[in-house]
Parts: sequence; C-alpha cells; structure tokens
Amino acid sequence: MKWTEGIDKLGLGLYFLLCIFAIANIYSVDQKLGEKQLMFFCISVFVGLIIFVGRSKFFENMAGIIYIGGVLLLIGLFPFGKEILGQKNWYKFGSFTMQPVEFAKIGTALMLANYVSGPDFNLKNRKSLLTALGIIGIPAVVVLAIPDVGSMLVFIAFFIALYREGLSGLLFGIGFIFASVFLIALAIPPVYVAVAILVIAGVLIAMNYHRMSWDVISISGISGSILLLCGLAFGSPYILEKLPKHQRERIEVLYKGEKAFRDTSGYNLLYSKTAIGSGGLTGKGYREGSVTQGKFVPEQETDYIFCTVGEEWGFIGSAVLILCYMVYIGRIYYLAERQKSAFNRVFGYCFASILLMHFSINLGMVMGLFPTVGIPLPYFSYGGSSLLAFSIMTFIFFKLNYSDKNSLV
Repeated sequence: MKWTEGIDKLGLGLYFLLCIFAIANIYSVDQKLGEKQLMFFCISVFVGLIIFVGRSKFFENMAGIIYIGGVLLLIGLFPFGKEILGQKNWYKFGSFTMQPVEFAKIGTALMLANYVSGPDFNLKNRKSLLTALGIIGIPAVVVLAIPDVGSMLVFIAFFIALYREGLSGLLFGIGFIFASVFLIALAIPPVYVAVAILVIAGVLIAMNYHRMSWDVISISGISGSILLLCGLAFGSPYILEKLPKHQRERIEVLYKGEKAFRDTSGYNLLYSKTAIGSGGLTGKGYREGSVTQGKFVPEQETDYIFCTVGEEWGFIGSAVLILCYMVYIGRIYYLAERQKSAFNRVFGYCFASILLMHFSINLGMVMGLFPTVGIPLPYFSYGGSSLLAFSIMTFIFFKLNYSDKNSLV
C-alpha cells in the first residue's frame, strides 16, 4: 500500500517486540503490575497513532513551548512533588504517579533540534555554543537540584547529538579524564594519582614541546588543568564523604563489593547478580525463577527488571534482548543520519543517544559495573511515565522519518 511507504517497519517492529516482551516479564514479577503496564502500552500506542496522523511540523513549531512546559514541570516538583524512595521527583494523582523528567527530555531534544537546525547556528560561534549548552544545562541543573543524579547523567546524551553537528570531541575527553581521576583516587592513595598526573603531563609536554605555543594563555591553561586534576585527586575522598549515605555506599559497592553492604546499598545488586547467574544458559523458564518469584530483589519490576530476564530466559534470552536493543538503537542512528531535514537528524540523534544512555547505565547498574542510580530500562521497566515518554519520542521520530521519506525535497 502506498501510504505505508516511508514507515520503518524494522524500527517499529522492534519497538512493539520490546514492549510486549517487557509486559510479559513484568507480569511474571507481578500479575497486577503486568496488567497495568499493558494498559500503559495501549495508551502509549493510542497517543502514538495521534502523533502519526498529525502534522510533522507541529513538533518543530511547538518545540519552544514544549521545552518551557517541561522545565516548569520540573520546577513544580519543589513545592508540589511527592517524595518516593528519598527523591522528590514525582507528581501523584490518586493512585497514579508521573515523573516529569521523562517528558522534559522530549522537550529538550525538540528544542535543541529546533535551535541547531536554525540558519544562524554555528558551533564555531561562541554564542551558538553557549546557547546550545544553555538549552541542555537549564533542565539538567534543575534535575540535579531535585536531586536526581541518574536522570541528570542522561542529559550527556545531548552532547552526542552536538558532536555529530561539529562539537569538538575534546569535551568528551576532558570529561572522561576528570571522571577517571575521581574514581581512581577513591581506590588508591591520592598522592600516587597526583604523581601519575604530573608524570603523564610531563611526558606529553616533552613529546609536543616544539609544536606547542608557549604564550601566557597556553601556559596558564596547561598549568591550571594540571593543578585542577591534582586538586580533584586529593579532594575525591572528601567529596565522597560529603555525599548522602546511600549515594556514598552505592559508589563504595564498586570497590568493596556488594557483600560488604548486603543489608543496605548492596542488597539489590547481590540478589540481582544471583538471579542472573542462576539462569544459566537457557534459564529456569517463564515464571519459574526462584529469586524473581520470591521477590528477593526490591524494585525488580522497574530498574532491576533485567535480572528477571537473566533468571527466566538465561544467557541466550539476555543476549537476544541486548541484541534487539543494539539493532534498534543502531537503526535509529542510521535513519537519523539519512534525514534530509537537520531538525529530524538532530532529534533522531538525541533520541537514539537517550536510549543508549539509559540502556548502558541500566545494564551496567544491574550487573555491578555502574553505581545504582535509578535509571529505567527503556520500554522494559514498569512505569507509565517512562513507557509513555519513550513511546512519544519513538512515534515523533518515526513520524518525522515518514514525512522525510515522502517529502519532495
């Protein structure tokens, strides 16, 4: 049929596959929650159909209003938010709750795409760069103030989209270096880290001595960077001590192991790894997992849903799920790169990068490779806000892709 030309059947097929498989696994954990997730899925598809029959230019024209609305919803959490599990990042309406940060990501992606696709945008221009950083930074700062560290980390995804548009990769390198120094200084004496920084800096300067510009600005920048890194090395243990107890323990679990905190922050991770490991190659079977059915893992229907997959479907089932996510995210990047419209391309990169951040952090968290930060697995974790927000982004992108494929430009 002609009207189906331009619909990406692989991408939408994987979306429906992930959602249906997710509902089955949530149902295995809790039948009532599985039924509620099915209801959320039906609502999400209904909203998606409305998006698909609407005008694609609507999202580009309304990006500013959607962005401001998302930021206002975040700010409204301070006087009106409901505190759940120590974080005041929910609105509660009777028996239903809504997490506005999920929808703020949509607004940020649309606003960034709208600005970057404008005729005056040029990343080499300082004003353009600062404006783009401000679009990302405003909601990110509010999210950090809530505080919701996990969601704040997801905002790094938008820098991937900017990198595609010409942002220097040096920014990612700097961030990686500072994060590495902080984490390494928690594992070994800071003085050793500082000495290593000085030695590495000295070697790099010696290797590039004749190619470097030795003016006052360059010397000040190099000296300041070295001092800042050394200061971070010595300050890392102090920063860790000043964090709230639950956040401090979540980081310490990476170094001391979950058994050292089995009654507190390590409890979830301990039983999550137990569930995943007990699944073996082929799993114990649907609704046959002893850890899952015994409800040993708190929040296993939300952030720790992957442990249910590992126990019931085993290594093979887990590998297939991971492969589906990788193909799906890769497909969105591929389609984004092929868009004629800069707005479509930037939004596609934002969407794919948000999925990538959620997917990577959640799996790393469940397997003990990343601190527990409360990041849902896209489409898979229980929750109406998360599923609806990801579904809205999904249908917006595939609507944009559909319009792009059927455009005459």
